[in-house]
Amino acid sequence: MYQLCIFDLDGTLADSVESIAYSANRALAAFGLPPNPVENYKRYAGDGAPEMLRRSLRDAGDTALRYFDGVHREYKRLFEKDCMYHVNPYPGIPEALEALKKMGVLIAVLSNKPHFRTVDVVEGLFGKGYFDLIQGMTDEATRKPDPRGALLLAEKAGAKPARCMYVGDTDTDMQTGNRAGMFTIGVTWGFRTREELEKNQAGCIIDHPMRLPELAKG
Repeated sequence: MYQLCIFDLDGTLADSVESIAYSANRALAAFGLPPNPVENYKRYAGDGAPEMLRRSLRDAGDTALRYFDGVHREYKRLFEKDCMYHVNPYPGIPEALEALKKMGVLIAVLSNKPHFRTVDVVEGLFGKGYFDLIQGMTDEATRKPDPRGALLLAEKAGAKPARCMYVGDTDTDMQTGNRAGMFTIGVTWGFRTREELEKNQAGCIIDHPMRLPELAKG
């Protein structure tokens, strides 16, 4: 049986695209730029807020990124207040997490959000102490697909990477898990396509969270 299951946050545990779009589009508007469709943020997200904003700025017409610094500051200000706007766990996630916990599998979150914001969102959704480990981006756990964050979580859990599952919805997640030497599971309910997960060598692709307890048996 696997010892540790590491989850990406946005697009894997939490349907947060409306939250991201809500703050980003208001930040664009503050500089006279048009909003982008909410659905577009599924493509923009996944590599941290700065890269998400660069993608949204280009599609809003600022191809030279002249407004990046200002939009970035405004986004951080807005997102600090509204990071939980319309954010909910995906259907089946609470049940899958409970099943993993009952099996004795440790559960963890690894996100490209700043660490303090990752903790706020996870605890806001699932309660304080529900996850065994939470890791956002820090100097020690740098931005995915760098595997250091995943490996740090494995070390803290006392688990060898080969006995860890890494669950995510993007190319970045698949690259992270594979580089860490973990069993990488792509999910189709998130922000990206099955084709992207296949192209980035997902060890397994699932369509519902309740497949996870079955896979955790090894």
